[in-house]
Amino acid sequence: MAKLTNDDVRNLAKDLGVKFVRLQFTDIFGILKNVAITVEQLDKALDGELMFDGSSIEGFVRIEESDMYLRPDPATFATFPWKPQEGAVARLICDIYDHDGKPFAGDPRFVLKRAIQEAAEMGYTMNVGPEAEFFLFHVDSEGKPTTITHDKAGYFDLTPVDLGENARRDMVLTLEQMGFEIEASHHEVAPGQHEIDFKFAEALDIADKVVTFKFVVRTIAQRHGLHATFMPKPVFGLSGSGMHMNQSLMKNGKNAFYDPAAADGLGQDCIYYVGGLMKHARAISAIVNPTVNSYKRLVSGYEAPVYVAWSARNRSPLIRIPAKRGESTRIELRNPDPACNPYLAMAVCLKAGIEGIKNRIMPPAPCNRNIYEMTPAEREQLGIGSLPENLHEAVQELKKDKVIQEALGEHIFGRFIEAKEIEWDRYRVQVHPWEIEEYLTKF
Repeated sequence: MAKLTNDDVRNLAKDLGVKFVRLQFTDIFGILKNVAITVEQLDKALDGELMFDGSSIEGFVRIEESDMYLRPDPATFATFPWKPQEGAVARLICDIYDHDGKPFAGDPRFVLKRAIQEAAEMGYTMNVGPEAEFFLFHVDSEGKPTTITHDKAGYFDLTPVDLGENARRDMVLTLEQMGFEIEASHHEVAPGQHEIDFKFAEALDIADKVVTFKFVVRTIAQRHGLHATFMPKPVFGLSGSGMHMNQSLMKNGKNAFYDPAAADGLGQDCIYYVGGLMKHARAISAIVNPTVNSYKRLVSGYEAPVYVAWSARNRSPLIRIPAKRGESTRIELRNPDPACNPYLAMAVCLKAGIEGIKNRIMPPAPCNRNIYEMTPAEREQLGIGSLPENLHEAVQELKKDKVIQEALGEHIFGRFIEAKEIEWDRYRVQVHPWEIEEYLTKF
């Protein structure tokens, strides 16, 4: 399918009766932002002449350097199916430029593009297939979200148990109307938890799709009187929500991870890529598990990965190699969660994997045992390390890893560290309900 041009966008906007256009982008934490314009301003926007105040966006710039330009990517044009046909609303995802016409170093989309370019110079194209999970909860009488789940269903359950099936069906239909190819949707392990999987594609397209996916899911849930959340661990005692990232590299039109001559079908590029991810896994955690709450999910007992290992046979390690080979050969990184900024998450994974290929980093031997059942001594004997236990530990790892810092760039690295240290300090000094329950009457 050919990518749209600016002229295509102009013609489609006219043919579809578009009245408003949302110019979308994300801050460094992956929160979707937009500037809404009327269709009469579309030409100005497509020419990259629309400015906005970057100092109002968290993690962007100081007030002294606030003037920034939005440059829409015409390939991202889509209309919102839930809006009325009369006066339709469209969106365009934008790149952000400085006042001097250079790409803004704090734009997460630019960070991913830079990593993609580095891989392209080596002949590689990254494909990604995300598996984003989310919860659907009731809202209270004032419309505020609760953590009361809407059902008691479990993995792959159907109606009448799965009360969210109607909402999920509408989400799938809406996503398809916006250009997604949906592969599967189902109820997940925990009550009120769901997953919708869409077809893999090149990294930039998928990062754009992830932010669109989250926006659509939350919007459709609201229309069904529910609240959708991508918070990693909203309820104690239930499984958290992950966003497993299936990754592969293409080279010369073929899957670079597949080698039919190898006993396991895995090429050296795949092995080195795994080696790079494992070497930088603890620093990567700060980006793919970016909140205090993320680490409430990464605990033993809920199938979330805790240990830095890889395997083609079981789901307890950090990295799993699914069984399919040929053009479907891929690795699955299991610790990312849907609170991450997808642009930054894919950029640091690609950077680590490419470094693994460049430097021929061999991972340790695969671990085909259930790591959760091993003793600490057994894990130590096999050289199996752990992911960080909390956000503070992950941030310290990021501050030591020059490769992942380089992937982020100086601007985003500095602003991200500053924000996450503040987040940790705010959390650290709070008195939590568990402490009141545990200590108030005891002491």
